[in-house]
Parts: sequence; structure tokens; C-alpha cells
Amino acid sequence: MAARLRTMTVLKDCNLTTTDKNGTADTAAPVVLLTPTQIKGLKLAKDGDLFAQDDKRWTHQNATVTYARADRFKERPIKVKFVTTATVNELRDYGFLIGVDTGEGAQTITMAGKMWLLKNK
Repeated sequence: MAARLRTMTVLKDCNLTTTDKNGTADTAAPVVLLTPTQIKGLKLAKDGDLFAQDDKRWTHQNATVTYARADRFKERPIKVKFVTTATVNELRDYGFLIGVDTGEGAQTITMAGKMWLLKNK
């Protein structure tokens, strides 16, 4: 019922504001626009923790080339997904990734990153 009362969504000064029937406004977190590369990195972090690899790449800890179940003769490998260090740093600056205290320098997604993915993608 409360969702039906909300009638208007207005974007002002990078803040998402919703106004209900009574005229009271709720202000949510600032709107962050991510590039497709950053979205890909955020989705990769959602699948599991990211670990630093060689050549300024971040991927899952034991990521290897895999094959689809239907690929009987293993002709079409599925490549390992990765993101660059620059993308990880940008996501960390936005507050979507945070370091894990495992001693290996792993990065994991924060609740803010999960909420961004739910709302936008």
C-alpha cells in the first residue's frame, strides 16, 4: 500500500528524492553512475572475493579455464573473467568494495554494492 502512495520520483542534485501523497520527502543515497566495465567488476565481486593476480588483474582465487557442460569435445573454452586494478580502485573509492582481512589482499563486495546492483542491474 505504501508503494502506491509514492507518486513522484525526482532527481535533484544527484540525490534521489521520492515524494508521497502528503508531500513528505525521503532522501536516499547519492546516485552513482558506473561504466559497463565497473558494472562487470561489481558483478564479478558479487560472485566471490577478488584476489590480485599477475599483470594488474583481479579475479577469483582459483579461477581456471572451464568448458560448458554441453561441450563434449571441449572445443569452446569459457575464459576466466577478470577486472583491472584501476577498476577495483574506483569501486573501492565509491564504497562498493572493501578489503578482507585474510592477509592476501582480497576484495569483497559491500552491502552498498549489492544494493546498487539490485536497484540498477
